[in-house]
Amino acid sequence: MRSQLTLFLGIFSIMALSNAIVPVLPAYATGSAWSGAIYSAYFLGAVLSTLPSGILSDRFGRVHMVRAGFILTIASGILLAMTTAEVPALAARLIEGIGAGMFVAPALSVVNAWEDHRKMSGYFMALLNAGLVIGLVGPGLLASATGRPAAGIVLFTLLAIVPAGASLFLREPPASPATHSDLPAFIALVKEYRWIWYSSIVLVGITGVVTSLYPKFTGASPNLLGLWIAGMSIATILAVLVISRFPINEILAIRISAILMMAGVAVSYVSPAGFLVLGAVAGIVVIAQMAFLARVHEHQGTVMGLFTTMSYVGMALLPFIAGIVADAAGFFVAFCVTALAAVTVAVVVRKTFATG
Repeated sequence: MRSQLTLFLGIFSIMALSNAIVPVLPAYATGSAWSGAIYSAYFLGAVLSTLPSGILSDRFGRVHMVRAGFILTIASGILLAMTTAEVPALAARLIEGIGAGMFVAPALSVVNAWEDHRKMSGYFMALLNAGLVIGLVGPGLLASATGRPAAGIVLFTLLAIVPAGASLFLREPPASPATHSDLPAFIALVKEYRWIWYSSIVLVGITGVVTSLYPKFTGASPNLLGLWIAGMSIATILAVLVISRFPINEILAIRISAILMMAGVAVSYVSPAGFLVLGAVAGIVVIAQMAFLARVHEHQGTVMGLFTTMSYVGMALLPFIAGIVADAAGFFVAFCVTALAAVTVAVVVRKTFATG
């Protein structure tokens, strides 16, 4: 129970802190370029640290990496609370992303090692998304009420101290002893589960595509866009809590989700209700992928590092490609290309696992 509360409260506070700067970015950046750089530095840090932390957790222990993630997260929050200067804020966001990456992969590998991992992964992913939503909404309200832009950052930094302290009492969970060295095992995992990684890049990345296209596509106000995006996260929360309670055929679930993701993209072209579809489908996909990967008992930290990194790659790569397509050929073509990308997941996952 102690480890569950530590990881659950940890992922909530870390994700809330990651979004806490978004509503108050103007206080940290004098222009759009600095604003974009400070925002993106977090994701750069996460991409750089997630996979290495998963690999290192297999060698040196998951709990050590979780604690290191907490330390960097709290340090970044303190730095952001102390100054609004652009260069320190940029550095703090990079550190924050590195800390998040160091926490997430080992934490997911711990969750997947639990006997009731399917249900627990549902709670973990629900709290991850809840943290993102609260991190978007709460700090803006606190800043308005207190007149201090960093009020939300301070709150979630203090909150992160609680699970960080509890992590000092965690014991290293049992893990299957590694029978292969790191590099050959890494190459084997990349090759054997290549279509799982592909499905993660595409299906998670599609949620980023629609989110990134919508501001210019609709011309809606930031407040309205924020509600739609929050709605997607809430749909994900509900989906992971429901699907994690039922036994499923993971590969079939991913294939069906790919088709539903295509439908969600089509719906989003005509209505923001598509955000709800995309959010719910993304929740199903993540639980199915984690349940399938839980079968890998050896090098579970590396597996979860790959899984999380591929999600970040999808969020970074697909919106960039879709933006280029939208500028060159229009939004309709961009949405069509995105929908077709979802279909490819259903095709290649079916082909790969049908042939063993």
